[in-house]
Amino acid sequence: MTKNRCDWAEANEQMRQYHDQIWGRPEFDDQKLFAKLVLDMNQAGLSWNTILQKWAHFEVAYENFAIDKVAAFSSEKVEELMQDAGIIRNRRKIEAAIHNAQQVQALQEEFGSFSQHLWHFVNGQPVINHWQYAAEVPASSELSDEICKDLKRRGFKFVGTTIIYSFLQAVGIVNDHLVTCFCYEELTN
Repeated sequence: MTKNRCDWAEANEQMRQYHDQIWGRPEFDDQKLFAKLVLDMNQAGLSWNTILQKWAHFEVAYENFAIDKVAAFSSEKVEELMQDAGIIRNRRKIEAAIHNAQQVQALQEEFGSFSQHLWHFVNGQPVINHWQYAAEVPASSELSDEICKDLKRRGFKFVGTTIIYSFLQAVGIVNDHLVTCFCYEELTN
């Protein structure tokens, strides 16, 4: 029996697995949240499929997205990453990932965790939308605007409202699975 999924997930097997196992599932682990933020920052201007194809390379290049390690990357490491064809070789995005790791450390110091800070915007409960069609799903929201402004005020880079909305969807702070998708029922019951 075939499962009903969100339309975008049917592009290929890797997209199906990402959709079924990761996208929209509430995430509370700081390292996984940071990894997803870095990946969503890198998606800007590209397709998510491109990022999925490079995910394993990103994990190696960014030392499994260990926040403290990335925060300490040197200018030599930036140059090394600029030569790594397995990732997105955009200096501004690489430098933003390092800078944002440092900002995540500051949030951890202030709030105890990156997760606590992010989830406080929704009182620890996912926003559950009830979209019938993919065309209804927005590219941003008042919530992504609010978090975007907060993160920018704290010095984060590459965190526009569209990137943040995509991030919120991915980490399950916003559940944008279509109501016809098997994940919607799984995540709302």
